[in-house]
Amino acid sequence: MKEAKMYYDSDANLSLLKGKTVAILGYGSQGHAHALNLRDSGVSVVVAQREGGSNYKKVVEDGWKPVSIIEAVKQSDWIHILLPDEVQKKAWEDDIKPNIKKGAVLSFSHGFNIHYQQIVPTFDLDVVMIAPKGPGHLVRRQYEEGKGVPCLVAVEQNTSGKAKELALAYAKGIGGTRGGVLETTFKEETETDLFGEQVVLCGGVVELINSGFETLVAAGYQPEIAYFECCHEMKLIVDLIFEGGFSKMNYSISDTAEYGEYVTRKRVITDETKIEMKRVLSDIQSGKFANDWLKENKDGRQFFNKERKDISEKLIEKVGAKLRSRMPWVKK
Repeated sequence: MKEAKMYYDSDANLSLLKGKTVAILGYGSQGHAHALNLRDSGVSVVVAQREGGSNYKKVVEDGWKPVSIIEAVKQSDWIHILLPDEVQKKAWEDDIKPNIKKGAVLSFSHGFNIHYQQIVPTFDLDVVMIAPKGPGHLVRRQYEEGKGVPCLVAVEQNTSGKAKELALAYAKGIGGTRGGVLETTFKEETETDLFGEQVVLCGGVVELINSGFETLVAAGYQPEIAYFECCHEMKLIVDLIFEGGFSKMNYSISDTAEYGEYVTRKRVITDETKIEMKRVLSDIQSGKFANDWLKENKDGRQFFNKERKDISEKLIEKVGAKLRSRMPWVKK
């Protein structure tokens, strides 16, 4: 297998952003981090946030004079879309496409709308992606500490002939080249990101934790004990894997725990589970998941809202909230 090439600070030229104004559309988790980090890197930034929106107050508190999407697009040479996936198409058609400058850069931090052709850019634009592999609050905190969250970059359209260099410059501006930048494609980023979220990081982990918790409680064990064993300690184990892989985790736990890992893992994650993982990946690759998600939004999110409510009412959530309230350091 060919080793992937990583790009670092010395591979990126921040001066390529000199004289350009970058519009950040959306000021959520990623948006605030990108805007603040770019500003601290000396880049001219304008923030689009509608008055009355949930993040409007924070935009003002952080020292910005927020404007509409249309105004931000007209003022800028680079448009970075950090709006929710399901609203990007409308924003593109109504506000961005009619007002974007010829030869501008259009960029994203997730490839969903480009890959599934919800947004079809005009051919006069550079179209790139800069995707930090971590939540925005971490992107901001690591930047302030002189460190950086690794990023992915991708080029969909290279009209200027410098699209990749520009993407790397942006990645440097938000601190990504400190941690390392890996080149990918919109297709690869979108499909692997959705798969990871659904099968492992969100869908898989949540169901595994809750199923373990419910199994112990049904067997008569105290819910508080079940919470500590199946949820609280998850972070401790994942942190060890994050720091040094499976080897460091296994080195750090008891031999009894390690033996239990070896004899039990394939009883829980079975061949049938892996077959279902392949089905999930197939739904992502074919566009079925994307179409289902867009239809869910169009139809009023009835399933989505029901599932969100059901999750919030589970016993593990109530027990966890009570225990965490006595551990104020968790919030930090």
